[in-house]
Amino acid sequence: MNKIKSIKCLLTIACASMLATGCIEETLPENGTATQEQLGASSNALESTLNGIPTQMTQWYFVYGEQDHETDMAYLMFPILQTELMGDMFTGEGANTGYDWFSNYNNFARNFGEQSYMAYLPWFTLYKLVKGCNDVIGAVPNPEEASDDIKQVLGSAYTYRALDYFTLMYLWEPATNKYTDVSAVKGLTVPIVSESTTREEAMNNPRVSHAEMIKFILSDLDKAERFITSEPKSKLYPSLACVYGLKARVYMWDAFEKTEEEAKADSCYIKAAQYARLAIDTHAQKPTTEAQWLDVNTGFNTEIQSWMWKMGYSAENMANLCNFTGWMSAEADWGYSSLTMPSIDRSLYDKIAYSDFRKYTFLDPDRTVYDYKSCRDKGEEKWSDDMPNYVSTKFRCKDGDWETYTVGAVVDVPLMRVEEFYFIEAEAVAHTAGVDAGKALLNTFMQKFRQKDYSCKVSNLREFQIEVLTQMRIESWGEGWAFPMAKRIKPGVMQNYEGTNAPADAFKINCEGIKPNWNFVIPKKELDNNAILSKTNNPDPTAAVVGPAPVGVYQ
Repeated sequence: MNKIKSIKCLLTIACASMLATGCIEETLPENGTATQEQLGASSNALESTLNGIPTQMTQWYFVYGEQDHETDMAYLMFPILQTELMGDMFTGEGANTGYDWFSNYNNFARNFGEQSYMAYLPWFTLYKLVKGCNDVIGAVPNPEEASDDIKQVLGSAYTYRALDYFTLMYLWEPATNKYTDVSAVKGLTVPIVSESTTREEAMNNPRVSHAEMIKFILSDLDKAERFITSEPKSKLYPSLACVYGLKARVYMWDAFEKTEEEAKADSCYIKAAQYARLAIDTHAQKPTTEAQWLDVNTGFNTEIQSWMWKMGYSAENMANLCNFTGWMSAEADWGYSSLTMPSIDRSLYDKIAYSDFRKYTFLDPDRTVYDYKSCRDKGEEKWSDDMPNYVSTKFRCKDGDWETYTVGAVVDVPLMRVEEFYFIEAEAVAHTAGVDAGKALLNTFMQKFRQKDYSCKVSNLREFQIEVLTQMRIESWGEGWAFPMAKRIKPGVMQNYEGTNAPADAFKINCEGIKPNWNFVIPKKELDNNAILSKTNNPDPTAAVVGPAPVGVYQ
């Protein structure tokens, strides 16, 4: 499917009105569309518009508005594609890779350039989400003078926009690598479209620098920090702890492509550690327990205390193929996952100790090491006995319903968990206070919450970064939040090794540093509408590395 249907550029032409729910006391126009003046004057009306943002985050066929590409699933495409980018997920042994619409993020053997879905859908998904935030923010011309209720709504919108731009930044800001030449675009991120950007400005809107984007995102988060003064009505909306968490992520990313001395001079790690700790302490809830992690009916489909921020589906707004559980739960019988059998990379699996309960998220070749349970078990007949090795059971069908997608796929999905900030804090402290201080933090977290006999034995900062990243990849498998760290520290990606479970030669690639497709390409539709970008696009990584690589050797 190489043809991309033309839709008007979302950066230059307004999107369709957002979905709005809730009771509005003020009289609104008969066509149901509130003017910016009405929204700005009414906290109820503004909140109704804000309610459309979490709905958009899980909207199936979000960009095209119709069934065209099964990865067109709004923000929920990013946890999956980022897991694929790192090479941490494969189709299961014997499964058909042709059903895995996300697989090109893993091997980029097919078109990954400016006319590909891999350029088009992530870009327009994020800018369409930005548009929804701008609609809320732009409705209040003088936010500092607004009521506390309106400020609370604005705080949520600023936080959502910061998340969208942070995602754009780490996907499109190019990392230096040996496979593609990014020297002409080094340090460039993406265009900024705010609530005040005009159509004419958007048509001549360049990529801004790393420093400018960091400043813009932190400005949004500073406003959110001031405006969010009470707990949100649900975890669909960000709390103050989420603001601190995003700041921790942003300050860590501010170290991207900087030397250790440059990053320390800019206080990247000191601030990242500070905000990671603030996120942990402000959230004030324990990490996911073993029982919660492995629960057959509620595992990673129902919000729990460790979740800070979530996305959620409703039965009334659901498609059987284009939904998270239908992609990520091999138990589900309605989507592609029962055909692709999402599985963990064997080399990553082998790094999980048997004393770490997270290992039992995935099917061991020796099924006797754990009493695997599934909603599809029938008496003594174990579903797991007939599944490929390394298949994931992390994301369960809601209430164990694997047959009815309007029940089993109506799930919550974590957008931010408190566990992430223990890892960020550990790495950041290792930079500022020494590796032993970072190791102490990592050991404490792991021994208390994941593996009682864990002991980090590395001796230098680089080894410690790799170990923190490894634990993040295990912790966030299928959630994808380890990807920004991976792109920042460039660990190398080895997918063709002795005993690999990579399903075909195209996946058997070994990239030193990063995979070149970790630098996303701006889509042609945007280049056509914003011509100033045509000379500053990232290089096309398509087939820059081709499998199979020699076993255990970087290409």
